[in-house]
Amino acid sequence: MSSQGFIGGVVRSTIAAALLASATLSGTAHAGPTLDKINQRGTIKVGVGTTPGFFSPDSNGRWQGFFIDYGRALSIAVFGNPDKVEFTNSSPQQRLPALQSGEFDILLSGVTVTVTRAFKLGFHFGPTIFYDGQGILVRKDLGVTKAADLDGATIGAQSGTTGELNVADFFRKTGKKFTPVTIEDTGQFIAALESGRVDAITQDSSDLVGKRTQLKKPDDYIVLPERLSKEPLAPAIAGGDDRWLEIVNWTVNATIQAEEWGITSKNVDEFLKSPDPAIQRFLGVDPSLGEAIGLDPKWAYNIIKTVGNYGEIFDRHLKPLGWDRGYNRLWTDGGLLYSPPFR
Repeated sequence: MSSQGFIGGVVRSTIAAALLASATLSGTAHAGPTLDKINQRGTIKVGVGTTPGFFSPDSNGRWQGFFIDYGRALSIAVFGNPDKVEFTNSSPQQRLPALQSGEFDILLSGVTVTVTRAFKLGFHFGPTIFYDGQGILVRKDLGVTKAADLDGATIGAQSGTTGELNVADFFRKTGKKFTPVTIEDTGQFIAALESGRVDAITQDSSDLVGKRTQLKKPDDYIVLPERLSKEPLAPAIAGGDDRWLEIVNWTVNATIQAEEWGITSKNVDEFLKSPDPAIQRFLGVDPSLGEAIGLDPKWAYNIIKTVGNYGEIFDRHLKPLGWDRGYNRLWTDGGLLYSPPFR
């Protein structure tokens, strides 16, 4: 080997060693600023909303919901414990500035991925956890069957959200007129609709399904079939901590991959006996994957054992509200959910 080739090999080996060292989570770990704070604090601070099925406290004050389970999954990935996480309700007007200022380590509040939030605000997004779209909830006695029928209607939209722009864009494109009513507190939506202050309200359909269940007479209202926008909802973190972003990414991916393999919280122990080397690495029977990325080799096993796979999380929190999986099916079932390889 020439001296140049030898030196090149040494450099490559040195770089590889440095990358491996930076990938570890503890000991020789070099985490970014967010993950450093999380480790020092011993808890993950999560910003959430208050929509039944997605995030809401139960009668004992313990947070429950679809996005809440992903907060607990992250706590398992980082600490091996589902309860080292603090959930705080924050309004759409407050949550993005709070993330920028470091008040939260992550938003699991149904944040829509947009180019402005990525470039101008400097946020990084994890995988889309829920494919949503903006809808309109109306009183049935208006006799409308589609959004275009609401010509001249008064429609409530939440301030500080993409919903304000989306509904304005929709009516502009259809050549129809409407009167917007800006409502800051989502808790006021129901009162505005039931009192007749507005003819309809518009939010992500995920929010509207929950709102409908809170109405005194839910059967008197209907969510119209159109979706005014694409609303891919994903975890959001502040920029500058790639290590934290990758933990978020692969925590979400683990729940999707587990469902694809048929691994559930109930049968995960049986899969420990699987001869499939990919499953052995995924569940930590073969510890090489976990060791290489600096996580407990059993991190994915612990997540699935504790909170379940994506389908279990969906069925536990959203199916009781009447949600169909739709786009949130696995890619093998005609949906959009797809995990990169665990290798």
